Amino acid sequence: MDSLFIYKILLKTVFIASAIVFISLYLVDAPYGRHVRSGWGPTLGARAGWIIMETPAVIVIALCFIYGNRTGDAVSITFLALWELHYIQRTYVFPLLMQGGNKEFPILISLFAIIFNVINGYVNGQYLFNIAPMYPHGYMLDPKFIAGVIIFLAGFAININSDHILRNLRKPGETGYKIPTGGFFKFVSCPNYFGEILEWTGWAILTWSASGLSFAVFTAANLVPRAHANHKWYLANFPSYPKNRKRVIPFIY
Repeated sequence: MDSLFIYKILLKTVFIASAIVFISLYLVDAPYGRHVRSGWGPTLGARAGWIIMETPAVIVIALCFIYGNRTGDAVSITFLALWELHYIQRTYVFPLLMQGGNKEFPILISLFAIIFNVINGYVNGQYLFNIAPMYPHGYMLDPKFIAGVIIFLAGFAININSDHILRNLRKPGETGYKIPTGGFFKFVSCPNYFGEILEWTGWAILTWSASGLSFAVFTAANLVPRAHANHKWYLANFPSYPKNRKRVIPFIY
């Protein structure tokens, strides 16, 4: 079974999984964070669970790069750097800074995430660093690359800023939830999700690839229903919650 065949099968798998996840998460809230509940099997601390489930995303694409044929190519190095910029922050910095890192986190959710991160890292890494035709040397001046990088970095900045606002809602010793304000919380209930959707939309544009598109589609399929659940939770728990906020896409949804 050659790598191209495996790539095509896993690429289709990501698109199919996107549809399943999108529908499922509108029917059942993912059981972690404010939606955590019993009945989902053994748990571990949220901080440990997050690091364990996201680490494959850091490693798999790096291995694809190392064992690929583009290690001296500036475009490929840039692709890897942008990917790792997001995932090193998301995998190691974010959980170390999170409040409530000892909250329960279902092991089942970690296992699903590990499977996805292995597949997604392989699909993107194998295509970019082995299967795809070589990107031309001047590709970093291509409008698609420039626009994609700008969108990616804008999403990264929104994501980081939104996480910072959420972390600093509580004073030392406080527990419970509060209404977040500032930044893109002016427009949506989940700007951290909006930022991540922007990032991988930018990735799809800058790589101009089906693998990049599959990740952008899966990200939206995963985060849009979760934003809907969080938005409903805010409205149900805070009578004074701003009614003009959208769920995740400013002015739209």
